Amino acid sequence: MSSARPATLEQWLAHIEQQHPQHIAMGLERVREVAGRMGLGQPAERSIVVGGTNGKGSTVAFIESIARAAGWTVGAYTSPHLLAYNERVRINGVDADDASLVAGFNAVEDARGDTPLTYFEYGTLCALWVFAQAGLDLVVLEVGLGGRLDAVNIVDADVSVITTVDIDHADWLGSDRETIGTEKAGIIRGWKPVILGEIDPPSSVLRRAYVLGANAIRFGSDFFADVIDDESWCWRDVSCRIDLPQPALWAPVQRTNAAAAIAALRALDRDVPLAAWAQGVAAARVSGRLQPFQRDGVEVLVDVGHNPQAAAALLAALKARPASGRTLAVYAALSDKDASGVVTALQDEVQAWFLAGLDGVRGQSAAQLRDRLQDTAAAAASLSADVEQALDAALAQARPGDRVLVFGSFHTVAEALPLLHSAV
Repeated sequence: MSSARPATLEQWLAHIEQQHPQHIAMGLERVREVAGRMGLGQPAERSIVVGGTNGKGSTVAFIESIARAAGWTVGAYTSPHLLAYNERVRINGVDADDASLVAGFNAVEDARGDTPLTYFEYGTLCALWVFAQAGLDLVVLEVGLGGRLDAVNIVDADVSVITTVDIDHADWLGSDRETIGTEKAGIIRGWKPVILGEIDPPSSVLRRAYVLGANAIRFGSDFFADVIDDESWCWRDVSCRIDLPQPALWAPVQRTNAAAAIAALRALDRDVPLAAWAQGVAAARVSGRLQPFQRDGVEVLVDVGHNPQAAAALLAALKARPASGRTLAVYAALSDKDASGVVTALQDEVQAWFLAGLDGVRGQSAAQLRDRLQDTAAAAASLSADVEQALDAALAQARPGDRVLVFGSFHTVAEALPLLHSAV
């Protein structure tokens, strides 16, 4: 049987795409059963699980970066990836190599028997196995979808983080913040800390923490991120103040994400050298989060933001660093996203829109996207078949001092980044 198995990572990824009739199948029974057969307990000495609607990947990056600056060995599991699957599994800041992931998938297959697993469940079990082999001080695990029924939730984390709660994936999680909050709150554990990264979390989240006896530590109530000047800010709670440089991830919302990361690490109650806080905040990087490029005097910003809450954070970032010229937006979105809400949030800051099509089951053409934007400033947008053509059209119209924002989904960014990295 083993001789018929995939041999390369590429073959494994193609294989696991076909192993469950549904791309998403909510529930922990199957993945927990296979994890038990694999002997997967705690994946490291300490663990932090990060859920929420927006800001998860950045918060993971801040936790990972600070912990590494403290001298810890750290694993991080994130999704989705942009350019290569290996990005999803990192140890000490380095993407897992193909051989490690192939070994992990083989370990999953050895234990799976006839239990069907989704693509994400395969990947989560593989990551946990890779981490378990490495003897790590800390693993940081990003929830894929929701929380309560997400595969990551088989791990009983020492600390959980819920960054924000807003409406996204409504078909799976519900159409209002309270219902979605119930799903996100599924990662909270009894008598353990939960970090809440927004000032006004849904009451469903607070209620779940109360019922479980979890210590809810809230941004804007129990800890704060205070701007000092253009170069510095401070994290503080009732007993501690930490002076910090502004993050390299420069959007204003990133201070909130960094503050939640600091609160999570402090909740682990393990010593972090004072210098590690500043070093980690300054060093954290995540691809596709207002990632900047320069093209002939035009700044190109690439961002994965794909829902109205993320668009509001983008607006705040653009206003915080105004361009001397115009802002042009290249926008491509999946068909199940609130495109009208996204454009409405940004339209006062954007002077020209360039819509692009995306392939795939959830994709849509630029014309289909424009049909959903008839009541917005993007109704008169330029249409392109794909992100490359839309980016070319925007750059052709841009002048020195202008900026081009390329955003709308991970797929949009995945198409844009190779073009921008390869351009001279």
